[in-house]
Amino acid sequence: MLRVKTDEGAGKRMKLLGKLVDDQTRCVHYNGRLDVIAIKFSCCDTYYPCYECHRETADHEAVLWPASRFGEKAVLCGVCRSELTVNEYFSCGYVCPYCRANFNPKCAAHAHLYFETDIRGGTASGA
Repeated sequence: MLRVKTDEGAGKRMKLLGKLVDDQTRCVHYNGRLDVIAIKFSCCDTYYPCYECHRETADHEAVLWPASRFGEKAVLCGVCRSELTVNEYFSCGYVCPYCRANFNPKCAAHAHLYFETDIRGGTASGA
């Protein structure tokens, strides 16, 4: 369990699972300087650093985050522990809107593994 920031300022506890290598959500699969987000999987309401961590450690198949829920918080900044909605994440330009940490723009290539969308240049269709 990790503590994440909320809009009210008080922290809440949230599950973060996977093969982590540090406290900024990097994992054995993705551990570059910019790999500092975790994504909540709708199938288990749990954050994982990447789809491979979910595949290797969860006891169920991944379910894509539905487009109808893009207004809900489902992306975690590993630097400041703020949660972003999917829409915020898609529109932030790969920079955390709360702490200004840079996110990996190459994550867009994997958006289809997390979100019910076809991602094009950092935007979501239907968002």
